[in-house]
Amino acid sequence: MHPAFRAVVVPCFLLSAAAAQAQQPAAKITISGYVRDGATGENLIGVAVVSPTTGQGTATNTYGFYSLTLPASDSVRLVASYLGYERTRWAAATTRNISHDFRLRATSNELGGVEVVGNREERIERSTRMGTINVPIAQIKSLPKLFGETDVLKVLQLLPGVQSGGEGQSGLYVRGGSPDQNLILLDGTPVYNAAHLFGFFSVFNADALNNVELIKGGFPARYGGRLSSVLDISMKEGNMQEFHGEGAIGIVASKITLEGPIKKDTASFIISARRTYLDVLAQPFIKAQLSSEGTSGSVGYFFHDLNAKLNWKLNSRDRLYLSAYTGYDKFYARIRDQDNSADDYSRTAANLGWGNLTSGLRWNHIVHDQLFMNTHLTYSKYQFNVGAEDERRYNNQGQRRTDKYALRYLSNIRDFSLKTDFDYTPTPDHYIRFGGQYILHSFRPGALTAKDNTGNLGSQLNSGTRTLASEIGLYAEDDYRFTDRLKVNGGLRLNGFAVEGKFYPSIEPRVAARYLLTEDWALKASYARTTQFIHLLTNSGIGLPTDLWVPATKLIKPQRAQQVSVGAARTVRFKEEDYEVSFESYYKPMRNLVEYREGASFLGTVDSDWESKVTSGKGWAYGGEFFIQKKTGRTTGWVGYTLAWSKRRFPDLNQGRIFPYKYDRRHDISVVAIHKFSPTLTLSGTWVYGTGNATTLSQGRFTLGPYQDFEDYGERNSFRMAAYHRFDLDLSKTKKKKWGEIVNSFSIYNVYSRRNPYYLYFDPGSTYTWNGVTEERKSVYRQVSLFPIIPSFSKAFKF
Repeated sequence: MHPAFRAVVVPCFLLSAAAAQAQQPAAKITISGYVRDGATGENLIGVAVVSPTTGQGTATNTYGFYSLTLPASDSVRLVASYLGYERTRWAAATTRNISHDFRLRATSNELGGVEVVGNREERIERSTRMGTINVPIAQIKSLPKLFGETDVLKVLQLLPGVQSGGEGQSGLYVRGGSPDQNLILLDGTPVYNAAHLFGFFSVFNADALNNVELIKGGFPARYGGRLSSVLDISMKEGNMQEFHGEGAIGIVASKITLEGPIKKDTASFIISARRTYLDVLAQPFIKAQLSSEGTSGSVGYFFHDLNAKLNWKLNSRDRLYLSAYTGYDKFYARIRDQDNSADDYSRTAANLGWGNLTSGLRWNHIVHDQLFMNTHLTYSKYQFNVGAEDERRYNNQGQRRTDKYALRYLSNIRDFSLKTDFDYTPTPDHYIRFGGQYILHSFRPGALTAKDNTGNLGSQLNSGTRTLASEIGLYAEDDYRFTDRLKVNGGLRLNGFAVEGKFYPSIEPRVAARYLLTEDWALKASYARTTQFIHLLTNSGIGLPTDLWVPATKLIKPQRAQQVSVGAARTVRFKEEDYEVSFESYYKPMRNLVEYREGASFLGTVDSDWESKVTSGKGWAYGGEFFIQKKTGRTTGWVGYTLAWSKRRFPDLNQGRIFPYKYDRRHDISVVAIHKFSPTLTLSGTWVYGTGNATTLSQGRFTLGPYQDFEDYGERNSFRMAAYHRFDLDLSKTKKKKWGEIVNSFSIYNVYSRRNPYYLYFDPGSTYTWNGVTEERKSVYRQVSLFPIIPSFSKAFKF
């Protein structure tokens, strides 16, 4: 162990253990186990398990495990409660440690008789966590859909502090950060590119998911490697009781999910697949158009996803999981002249493909009643490639000649990771987590190969050098209740990154605290220092996969940030229903951010070192977020408002002056409502408003000579596009069948057909004379809008 790591980590463990031991009397018993869905056997995350006798409680971890240590007595009573499930009680006469698994039943769909039980452990003011929001999968599926596709990331864009990149895009810009600053985990494995269809859909199939949690600030020490957010997504584990399936048919894609027991109560599986059929539907029209032009071939685009998971319960203390995800996008164009025997003949082909592959093997082990261990071995890969071919045959003075050219560009990043985490709960006042992780990164920023007209495959312009880097992380944290009013989550993360003979250490303290002013009001504060050892080089504004993942090097330092947050939270009860209300303000300075130099792009990296194409600078993000959410009753939803600033400064950009970040938005508003008219009829709607994106436009044009026009762009990002706002609706009707149910959904995207700006282009104007009259059309910037009002229909089914 590195001396700096040992000097800090060992005292942390000793202090935590000593504090826990000092508070633990000799006469104690521990009750531990799992909390699962009674119908499917699925582990439930964040379930409150409370002793009504002592008032002490805990919550299940990411894997559904709980451990609660109580004063010894002749008997013990526990209550488990979870939103959307019936409260479950359990009692036993015992004076020794005991294991008990809860099976919770989902609440009935009958609106009149549902009792939704809350618990203090679930209330927002009781938690030390800040900037953390959990969105139920059922709520995600109920909201309006673009082209009939449920999209997890588009729902997260409706939360305060989270912005989209532009019209229809699924990228996340969290608290002034960029997309590469989001740690996106699918079953604990990082996903590097989370977008399909050039950024308009995310890679996550909601039917295969169990839990979605977004952390915007106050990061616990167990998370590292990114500056702006953590998106932790868990896949379903597979029904251990019965075989079930669900799916949907939409305008652009269809999907199917199957799950069931391999051996009842012992092993289960789930497999989920999705594919678009835009290429199939469009082919007849494309072929007809090509034929009318005297050519033949095909042009198309598609994407597909496949999620799979195996869950095996070895015994009461051990469980194995094997999960995998693969997704791929492909655009292709193959066009040739119909008469391939003619002297004058041409053929062209182009393709653009990108995709993710993730896999993980996880072992859960209960070391003893108070100590839970999770060991995770993962592999992750993201790759994109671009290819083009051109063949031309012609008659040159009686001699037929053929010229052939081909080009291929390839880029990828691969990760191998081993991580072990421990959850230790010595008393209800202590929840200690510690562990470590090792990651082997393999970067290949770009490789370009070419063929010439001789067909020579050896004409290699760039070998695509592979760079290896090692990342190590150790952490410890304790969620400690000092008094009934004061609770603190304190932790420390130690990171190290070795690349090209250079070692970058990082010491990252993390702390979050809440103080109860009253039973309903809490003040909260947090501080986190974060480091990111990888960079995403991008100058694409529309989500194209021409982005290059590169490591910190001897010349390019890792990104670093600090974030301070303060706020208040409370639960308001109005007409027998609870509303969660919170306000947070934050300040986040960042340094060693990376941008392309003026005029550089990913294409420029193939003939020289990418490090010479970038420049490093600083950034600042600060603002405030207001959030009110209603989780129960016939009408649910939320209202969010964000007031924010995001700025950048690079010595080699904008003459070294501070400029607004491209996605700096002063105001963001989102209103989300879901209303159940009956158990089978649901209406939902969303309305969003955002200040227009910042962009750089030419302020003047001058000419130095023939064909030498130059633009004067002035200050970087000094112009604002028009404000963005949109209203969406969705009406869903459920039909019960003997074999299951069908859900018909009708969505309208952009109900009042707002012409939101997608990008601006310069129209130089013109001057012409007709019948002696001269007319001049002035030069002007014109706005391109992407989506008008778009109705869509989808049919989902379950059996």
